[in-house]
Amino acid sequence: MAIESGDTVVIEYIGRFPDGSVFDTSRYEVATEHGLAEAQESEEDDYTSLSFNVGEGEVIEGLEEGVIGLNVGDTETITIPPEQGYGEFDPERVREYDPDTFEGMVGREPEVGMHVHAQNGFHGDVTAVSEDTVEVDFNHELAGKELEFEIEIIDAW
Repeated sequence: MAIESGDTVVIEYIGRFPDGSVFDTSRYEVATEHGLAEAQESEEDDYTSLSFNVGEGEVIEGLEEGVIGLNVGDTETITIPPEQGYGEFDPERVREYDPDTFEGMVGREPEVGMHVHAQNGFHGDVTAVSEDTVEVDFNHELAGKELEFEIEIIDAW
């Protein structure tokens, strides 16, 4: 049975950049091999198959479209351009704040790499801190990037 919109699928995946570096995976052994498990202090239970309903927007568009027509047991490498992934990098989503204002909103001093949650629901990362400004990038960390997903269809119904 070929997968179509409306089906539920379960996949194992390895997400890579075009240079081959791994940014995400459902496989613990791959995460360990590429330093993801140590960097995130994660356990084997944190790496599980991904289940989603095709056509419901639960995953990025390129991954959803990439499973259509495949069957249980198939393996495929899907290349996803930014517009079907996490979108293009938008310079308008990089904001600057006064350090005192930022500290008042977040409750602590800013530091590069700090992850913040805005009241509007956006998540961002502090990318620069100076005496006068705090720069926060609200783009998704994978925005503007081409992604490659090596997938294996485990189940579908």
